[in-house]
Amino acid sequence: MDDTTLKSGSDSRVKAGLATADVIRVMKLLPHRYPFLLVDRMYDMDGDESCVGVKNVTINEPFFVGHFPQFPVMPGVLIIEGLAQTAGALCVHSLGEDYRAELVYFMGIDRAKFRKPVLPGDQLHYHVKKIRNRGRVWRFFGEAKVDGHTVAEAEISAMLADTAEARAFASKND
Repeated sequence: MDDTTLKSGSDSRVKAGLATADVIRVMKLLPHRYPFLLVDRMYDMDGDESCVGVKNVTINEPFFVGHFPQFPVMPGVLIIEGLAQTAGALCVHSLGEDYRAELVYFMGIDRAKFRKPVLPGDQLHYHVKKIRNRGRVWRFFGEAKVDGHTVAEAEISAMLADTAEARAFASKND
């Protein structure tokens, strides 16, 4: 699939029959908000198998203030976070309208590689594909692309939990 810029209105790259999500829908799927919501829209949402998230990177991003003023580069960890958010939104979407996870925990990252800097004006496409899931734990392969070129990739693990479970887990003293 070619990663040309998304146009407003219909997108000829969206596969027939696959779901899409604008930013309002993404915010219903994820608890993240500005400045930490790193997915602007999603397309090609194929059940719980795969999807593509989009992040429009602008010079107004708060991280560019200090990373780096003379040559603004999106931090690689935020690219990985964008992949994780896309994967988490797909998990919640695939469980249907009745399911409401309050949190999607980022549990692990493996085999992360950063290949090219992401700059203001770039449009990131977060391609995620499920490797497996067991219960509430999911594993994905993610690849971030700009203009069809891979800029980062990683394997990501996530877990769905509600706030009460999260607080109980965080308060345990092992």
